[in-house]
Amino acid sequence: MTDTPRWDLAAAESAIASLDLAREVGAAVGVPAVVLDPSPTDPDDRWDAVLERLAPLAVVTVAEWGRADVIGPVDELVAAIIARPQAATTTAVHLRTLPGESLAALHQESLAYATLQGGSEHAAWLASQGRRTRNDDAPRVALTDEPDLTITLTRSRLHNLLDRRGRDELTEAFRAAALIAPDRPIRWRADGPSFCAGGDPAEFGSVPDPATAHVIRMASSPGPAVLAVADRLSVDVHGACVGAGIELAAMASSVVAHPNTRFRLPELTMGLMPGIGGTWSIGRRIGRRLLLQWLLLDLEIDVDTALAWRLIDGVAANDEAP
Repeated sequence: MTDTPRWDLAAAESAIASLDLAREVGAAVGVPAVVLDPSPTDPDDRWDAVLERLAPLAVVTVAEWGRADVIGPVDELVAAIIARPQAATTTAVHLRTLPGESLAALHQESLAYATLQGGSEHAAWLASQGRRTRNDDAPRVALTDEPDLTITLTRSRLHNLLDRRGRDELTEAFRAAALIAPDRPIRWRADGPSFCAGGDPAEFGSVPDPATAHVIRMASSPGPAVLAVADRLSVDVHGACVGAGIELAAMASSVVAHPNTRFRLPELTMGLMPGIGGTWSIGRRIGRRLLLQWLLLDLEIDVDTALAWRLIDGVAANDEAP
């Protein structure tokens, strides 16, 4: 890995003038990050030209300044990018080119996720985990209609980790809710100590190849079913709301968090990126730059931070049961 370039405007313009820029900057040549160092007097249009030239490359731009992919703390962000250049640069380029239309965005996200599933960073993470097995045949999801139309995650003993069965049941529940009551509000909640602690680690690496995994996601991901009723969906979250949990919840028109809720997106530490709609759903709430920074730094955030970021829409009273 070569040293991370640090460019003021003159150095940046000199670098992008090179016909061999793609051989000098980018994850493939060991330079996954570039630090930009603007002066307050620099013309914005000249920096815009620099960023436009860098946009197609697998490189993350970092600065204490609002135009870069991620904005400070510079050293921490650069270290995170260098630690996992495949995941960091794939996610950054995906976010730069993310379509505005939700289903197109989910399709592009799944393809990028599939690419990382086949990468060495994810393989190293899998090797560090060992194999897990579950002996758990209980239903994962319940749909009830008294007094409100409510979808409940019921795998409480395992913090509502989403496995393939859970994703299928959740998709079916949302599709059924849309048919049963096409005009009624829908509530989504969870039993147990956590709303959803993310995807079930026991299933990571169980699909034979990334292309098959992408095809399965396109056929059975809960994302499209949640989006179909998002305008009348409210979500109550509590405890751990991690990975897929917040990715799907963020699609709703209203997300209210219990004060004990904690949010985390650990995907980049696994050599991956959000893969069930989070780059679109969370990105539209908090912005793509802040989302990328959250992913890179693997932050666990509380409800106050989530509210300030507009990740959630409100905080429940402390005496309300989760």
